[in-house]
Amino acid sequence: MPAPATYSRLQKLLHWLTALVILAQFVFPDAIGAAWRAFRQGTQIAPDPMVIAHIAGGVAVLALALWRLALRARHGVPAAQGSALVARAAHWGHVALYTVMVLTAASGATAWFGGITAAGEAHEVLKTLLLLLIAGHVVMALWHQFVLRDGTLARMR
Repeated sequence: MPAPATYSRLQKLLHWLTALVILAQFVFPDAIGAAWRAFRQGTQIAPDPMVIAHIAGGVAVLALALWRLALRARHGVPAAQGSALVARAAHWGHVALYTVMVLTAASGATAWFGGITAAGEAHEVLKTLLLLLIAGHVVMALWHQFVLRDGTLARMR
């Protein structure tokens, strides 16, 4: 299948929706952290809308990432701009982003619903790694836009 020239409208929508949900997960983390500590101490946890929102957000990130992967497999993605080295870096950067998105959501769900401490510890490490990968993704998008001026960023608007 030949690579499309740009991402589909649905791919763009899901990209930005995923970004917004992940941003919300990082902006409002306190309630889930307090609830997890209470859970680990055996304390009764009162229903908290922010905890429910964090759990729903994690489920949404997992569902969105899997949906996006299915769309990538079905419809393809535009070819990377630049050299073979840049194309390989873009490929592996996206593999890392999707892998860590899925693992972060899955480890959070496993910790919360399964009560597995090791999954909660993995979730903490993975969320830091996810932040680093997102930062790299943003930096590379801006590098393509303002240094290379190759139109890469325009494919996702």
